[in-house]
Formats: sequence, structure tokens, C-alpha cells
Amino acid sequence: MTLPRDYRGQTCALSRAMEVVGERWTLLIVRDAFFGVRRFADFAGHLGIPRAVLTDRLAALTEAGVLDRVPGGGRRAVYVLTPKGIRLWPAVRALSAWGEEHRPAPGGPRRVYRHTDDDAPVADDGRCTACGAPVGAGDLLVAPGPGLPAPSEDDDPVTAALHRPHRLLEPLPLTKGSP
Repeated sequence: MTLPRDYRGQTCALSRAMEVVGERWTLLIVRDAFFGVRRFADFAGHLGIPRAVLTDRLAALTEAGVLDRVPGGGRRAVYVLTPKGIRLWPAVRALSAWGEEHRPAPGGPRRVYRHTDDDAPVADDGRCTACGAPVGAGDLLVAPGPGLPAPSEDDDPVTAALHRPHRLLEPLPLTKGSP
């Protein structure tokens, strides 16, 4: 039985937010959009998500104004975060920090975040450890962490690209047949 997308009887802001981002896979799609994933095939390949589910989640995020579907050159559209979607960064960052603290990966974090202005690490609260400034998503560099497994020739293009430091929100430089 499919669960409804709304939380009938709940009127708080959290329940309204969960109606947009609370379904399985949705926050991982948003996370990948922050990483710079743009194309349907790249979301599908990196997440291992069923195509029908990805289609549904992308449509819901687009309808909610979290993502825009825009021409991407050629016949295919790409997905980009809207200003509303970018405002989800503190929640994505906080959930990731919670996961690192309470469900850590062997060997340490798979990804670390650095402030692009001074290359200093960014703390779990979103502040630069060197200058103390709050760091928005557009001023973050995502880099491989100590828990990231070594690259493999079997890596999908997104995983391969994330083995190199990359500024959030900028399209990933993908290889292996991804234009």
C-alpha cells in the first residue's frame, strides 16, 4: 500500500516540509543536486534508484519549486536547485553531521567541506573554523574525506567526479559517457 504524501491532521511547519522532502530518496536527490548532479541518468546511476521513482521524485521537487527543469543542451533537460531548494542546505548539512556523529562510516567521513575563501574546514554548525563566518552552499568545496573508498573503474561518473574537490552547486565535470 502506498502511503499518502501528506500528513493529514498535522499542521506544523515540519509536517509541511516533510510533504516536500520526506519521501524516500528525496533528500538524496537534493544532496546530489548540491553536489552538481544535473542529468536524470546521473542521478539514477549514482543513487541506484528505480527510474520510475526518480521520475516521480524529480517531478514532485519541480512542482514544489525546489528544482527547476531547464534545457540542458541537446534534447535532454537538466535539473538545478532553485533559491528555495538552496535554502535546504542547512537541513542537508545538519542531517549529514548527525549521520557522521551517530552513524559514522568506517574510516571517517566520506566527504568533507571546506570554505572556498580560506580553504579551512567547515564545522558541523556551518561556520568556517578559521574565520568563523557562516558558509553558504555556494561558498563550500566538497572534498574526499578519509572514509571515501579508493576510486574504482566500476565507479559511476558521479562517484568518480566526487573523488576530486568540487565547489557545491557547480555542475560536476562528469566522464564515462556523461556529457
